[in-house]
Amino acid sequence: MSAPAPSVSLGTRRERWRGRGWRAVNLVKMAKMALRLGPWNMPGHLRHRPWLRTLLQANDLHDRVTRSRTGPAREANAYVVSSIVSSFAELLEGLLLEPKNTVLHEDLVPPEILYGMGLHPFMAEFLGIVLPMIDPGACVPYIDRAENEGIPPDFCSLPKSTMGLVLEGHLPVPAALISSNMPCDGGMAQYAILQRSLGAPMFQLDVPYDFYDARAVRYFAGELRRMIAFLEANTPGRMDWDRMREVCEERNRAVEYELELWDLVRARPAPMAAEPIYLAHMVYGIAQAGKARSTEVFRRVAELARENLRRGQGAVADERHRVVLWNPPTMMYLDLFAWAEQAWGVSMVMDMLTFHRHPLIDTRTPETMLEDLARIVMQGPMARHTRGPADNFFRDLFYVVDHFDTDMIWMAGHVGCKNTQALLGMMRERCRKRGIALLIIDYDLMDPRVEPPEGIRAQVDRFMQTVMREERRA
Repeated sequence: MSAPAPSVSLGTRRERWRGRGWRAVNLVKMAKMALRLGPWNMPGHLRHRPWLRTLLQANDLHDRVTRSRTGPAREANAYVVSSIVSSFAELLEGLLLEPKNTVLHEDLVPPEILYGMGLHPFMAEFLGIVLPMIDPGACVPYIDRAENEGIPPDFCSLPKSTMGLVLEGHLPVPAALISSNMPCDGGMAQYAILQRSLGAPMFQLDVPYDFYDARAVRYFAGELRRMIAFLEANTPGRMDWDRMREVCEERNRAVEYELELWDLVRARPAPMAAEPIYLAHMVYGIAQAGKARSTEVFRRVAELARENLRRGQGAVADERHRVVLWNPPTMMYLDLFAWAEQAWGVSMVMDMLTFHRHPLIDTRTPETMLEDLARIVMQGPMARHTRGPADNFFRDLFYVVDHFDTDMIWMAGHVGCKNTQALLGMMRERCRKRGIALLIIDYDLMDPRVEPPEGIRAQVDRFMQTVMREERRA
């Protein structure tokens, strides 16, 4: 029988009162956003953008990621969720109030160039990622709409969610679309539907096959220059290289704090784990890279990790195991690790989307900035693992296992990801040779009908009992 989800709020009375404070802060931020959108306009926005109702339930996410945590780890989760509320309010104001200055960009095309041009970036896949974090079934109607339009049922549910949002008319028309040929056929193909439905001009970046090659870097820097020219021709944006330099320097500061956080979580027990690592990177290392808030988020999470280290305690009260999560996190069951920490003493210290080898950006000249941004785009998370030879997938994985001293790999086996599904047999074989315990979680990234949260918990229970020979703590 599958384990029930955690419901009891841990933490001291002071921490619970502080949690109420964070909830109140989040409500104030959402109220301010509604005021800026216009009180008289909100009924229309809620009618034409029903996903706004889900976003207004962000405190449900706060509760799920804090109630089973204590100390600095609890504070880090509350802080990251509240920061995301601020960021989403800012993004939505740009999307809904200034659509003609907004560019919808693919999740693997970072926004730094758009910031440098004075434009509002909005990651096209962002709603498809965030909505299931709050409500696991939030994207089901959009998935169904995409399938009813003829998209195959075995297509990845993230692009199906994004296509469904656009096909339903629930996103305003932006000034332009930016995409690439990454990370997979589904992710790339969805932009034909988006462009046809929105009627906005689109530029598609061409990432070379051998993206580690120096010649590829020069080629792709040229692609970024072509993209800038396209945006200047089709949007109000104009490149300001001094502003671009400030954006890149801000990104560098954020990366330095994140690298410090990675060094801290190598300690046993890990002073920080799970959402403050991967949610912070997903939003502030990818979707909002180059913003001052991004730097502050990584600085604060690293500071809270140092506080746990100073106290000699881990993010998990009794850390029994350390795990690396490969493939994107389980969006439709975001609190998997909040449960696993309590049930099995598992600390998730690193994941595929977070771990990267991107350089700091050389800001001396426009050309050096473009070349380093070219590396960042081409070596984007997940894309660099599932393009080219299989070694691209395994090299980072086993480096992370060794570097962060993990004793398990949990592979989030999203059934719609054909690239990684094709590697599972090889993955089992290589893990057996290395003596690394491997759990492959069968589920769908956005669709809880394929495998609900209780089914995921049951898979973890069986693995921990039969492979790891552990007994449940709770």
